This record gives sequence, structure tokens and C-alpha cells, in this order.
Amino acid sequence: MDWIAAVLVFVSLLLFLSAALGRRRREGEPPLIKGYLPFLGHAFEFGQDALKLLTKLQNKHGDVFTVLLAGKYITFVMDPHMYPAVVKHGRQLDFHEFSDQMAPASFGYPPMRKFSGMGEQVQRSFRLLHGDHLPALSKTMLRNLLQVMKHHFRSDQGPGAWQESGLYEFCHRIMFEVSLVTIYGHQIDTREDLEHLRDKFEKFDSMFPLLVARVPIWLLRKTQTVRKELISHFHPQRMAKWDNPSEFIKHRSEILHQYNTLGDLEHAAHHFAVLWASVGNTIPAAFWVVYYLLSSPEALSTVRSEIKAVLGLEDKQLSFSEDFTLTHEQLEKLTYMESALNESLRLSTASMNIRVALEDFSLRLDAKKSFNMRKGDTIALYPQSMHMDPDIYPEPEVYKFDRFLEDGKPRMEFLKNNKRLHYYLMPFGSGSSMCPGRFFALAELKQLLCVLLLYSEIELLPHAPLKLDMSRSGLGILPPTKDVQMRFRACNFEPEE
Repeated sequence: MDWIAAVLVFVSLLLFLSAALGRRRREGEPPLIKGYLPFLGHAFEFGQDALKLLTKLQNKHGDVFTVLLAGKYITFVMDPHMYPAVVKHGRQLDFHEFSDQMAPASFGYPPMRKFSGMGEQVQRSFRLLHGDHLPALSKTMLRNLLQVMKHHFRSDQGPGAWQESGLYEFCHRIMFEVSLVTIYGHQIDTREDLEHLRDKFEKFDSMFPLLVARVPIWLLRKTQTVRKELISHFHPQRMAKWDNPSEFIKHRSEILHQYNTLGDLEHAAHHFAVLWASVGNTIPAAFWVVYYLLSSPEALSTVRSEIKAVLGLEDKQLSFSEDFTLTHEQLEKLTYMESALNESLRLSTASMNIRVALEDFSLRLDAKKSFNMRKGDTIALYPQSMHMDPDIYPEPEVYKFDRFLEDGKPRMEFLKNNKRLHYYLMPFGSGSSMCPGRFFALAELKQLLCVLLLYSEIELLPHAPLKLDMSRSGLGILPPTKDVQMRFRACNFEPEE
């Protein structure tokens, strides 16, 4: 594969410089772990199993340490009791410094900080994805979800016929199309065109970790070509023909048009980045929440019964010829579903919460600990270590769908070392880096479960135990290393043409 050769060449060019310009620990700084390989440091171990590596380093060096990963010195704060000190330290630690470096390299648009006021306007635009704006968006999303599901549940073998598919492939098809049409509106493309777009997105996404690791895209020729094709899909002239885009996208386009120096392809690159942000983590999240429910008969029965009770459908089996409404208030009442969803996210999330030091300063983490940080240093939280901590979550590797409930109500208190944690579940980041579309994503996942459990029968086929794809550690929700087969059919009805 040409990208492997390109990466090897890129790394080789950096090894000599790294060996000559190594970092040395200064007084008051955290322990410094370089590893044995110049430039790379512990990058290979991190890519194979980040949690295993960080746990090993924590046991040896303590709760705070700096480690070399592919040319970057990253200081990890591992004690979740220290998380608030990092998250709330806004004056000297900044997330946008990191995003302004990562996003242009990954998606191909110039840093927002080059354009006066753009970043602030874009941040404000995310209000259109939550609060009073979410019900209307959710209504559109549910309508699109039902239409897409009708198509995918249509069987050439007649009503009641079972179909088989990979569960991840199924979730990818559903969530990609529903998110696309809900956010950007209905497009004039054929279903074949949609599949081509989805295929290109999968190819780009598979290489995304390398782009985040700052491998220049010109070394990844096929990825560069695919990215250009994906960006061109969102050309402003093309988007102008799409029907009923969301208010969020319309407002985002208005913001971009204020900046005359931005070209059409740079507009398109911004919109492509929104697509990745919308589905890059929602797809694997959808897989895991469905997979774990199907793997637990008790969880599946409990959540299905709860949905029917909240919607007043205890004695009714819906068919795809019938629609239903689902309000925000009803979603809030689905406490068992919420707990099952949170448990799935706990088991599958491996994000890094990153901040960049804006100046040299001393970071106070608690009453006894503080460390010196250098300007430009990267400080990271790795919540997976918290999510899999047996002191916080007994039997952390076991799926317990009601783990986040207490006496039938949402559980809000988790302890470590007998002390209450301020943060105990962090699938969407924290503070200024918290995912602005998280409410939309959660609503989409809950609607997916409602439609699947109300309209269909679905079950897993025999399979070997699944593993997380640790090569994407640090990027969010981890996909499985391989797909698992399942079968499904619509209840009592062959979907309409």
C-alpha cells in the first residue's frame, strides 16, 4: 500500500532531526518518557493499546507524566480528581490552538484564527443543534430515519423474510444517510451516488488517524484524491440545489460568505468537516449501543418495554406503514435507554481531551501537586482510564445496562478513593472541547433505538467475541476490529415503495 511507504519515508526524514534536537526535563516538570525510538517514542505502543501503555506509565511514574508520541511531547494527567484543574484552567490552556492545527491539515481549510471573528461566530452557530432548536431538528431527523429504514427493510423475498447484514455496515449505511439528509437536506443524487459518497467517506476516515498525526496529505496520494472528491461534493453551487437544509447549515453558509477571501472549495472543506464531525463517532456509537442491547436479552427486553410504555404502545406492534411521534419530553423519560447508551459509550470511548499551553506557567492540579508547563506543550486527559477503573466502575469490562441508574433514576454520584468525582463519564470531551453536537447525536442514537425496537425484529448471529480497534485511540468512539453478522426483518409489514 502506497500510504505505508509514504509514512515510512516521512518518519525516516524526521528521525535524524529528532535525535539531534531531543527534549530534556527541566526542574519542576513532570517525569519525561522518551522511549527508545527517536521521534516516534512510544507511538507504536500507543497505537496498539493506548490504555495499556498509559496505565503502565502511570504505575511507574505517577499520575502526571510527559511522553513522546510521534514527535509530540504530551503531558497526561491520569487522576480524574485532577481533571477539573485542567478543564477549568482556561486562561493559559486552550483547545482551539490544537483544533486550529489539526482541522486544516485534516480537512483542507485555513485556520479560523486567520479570519477576524469567524471562530466566535462558528461557535455561536452550534446553538442551532441544541436547546429550543433541537425539537424541530429531531422531528426532521425522525422523519428521515423512518424513510431510510423503510428502504433498508424492504425485502425482495416478501413480507416477513429475514435479511442478513453486518451490524456495523448496517449502522454505517443508516446513520450516514440520515445524518446527511437531516443536516444538509435532500440532494438530487441517486442512491448509487450516495453509496459512492459513503464509500469515499469510509476510505478517508480509515486514514484520518494519520492526518491527525500530522502525516502530510501529499504523502497519502489516494487519500488526497478522495478528500478532494469529498470536498467537491459540498461545493456552494451544488449545495444551492439541495432541498431543505438545516438551519445550522444555512447559518454556517452565511458565516462563510462573509469572508470574501475564502474560495468556494474552502467553503466546501468547512462543510465536509461538519459531515465528518456529524458521523465519524456517531456511527461506531450506534454500532455499540445496538450490539450491547442485542447481546443482553434482559437489557433488550427492558429498553423495548420502556419505549412502548413511554409512548403508550404496550399492546401495539407498529409496522412501517405507520409513523409515530417522539417528543423531547418522551426521550427524557427513557431512563433505562439512557443508562444503556451511557454504558455502551463508557465501554467504547477512547478520546483524548487536549489543551495547549499558551505560555510558560505552573499548573496547579491539587493542594499538593503542581507542575511547570512550557509554552506550546500539549496537556491531555485520557478518560478511558477512568471509564475502565474498577474503583469507579466495579467489573469495568462487563456490560451492565442499568449501571447509570439508582432506584430507577439517573445515578449522578460516582466515587474514586471514596471521594466524589466531578467528571465520571466523558464520551464527548469536556469544557471548551466538549462536542457541540452531542445533544443532536444523543437524540439521533435514541431515535435509532426506538425505530429498531418498535418496527423490527433484529438479532445477532453466532460470532467470536469482539474487540475494540485500538488503532484509533484518542479520536473518540472506537469501532470494532471486525464486523458481526446479524439478521433483521420488519414486523408485520413489507415497506412501501
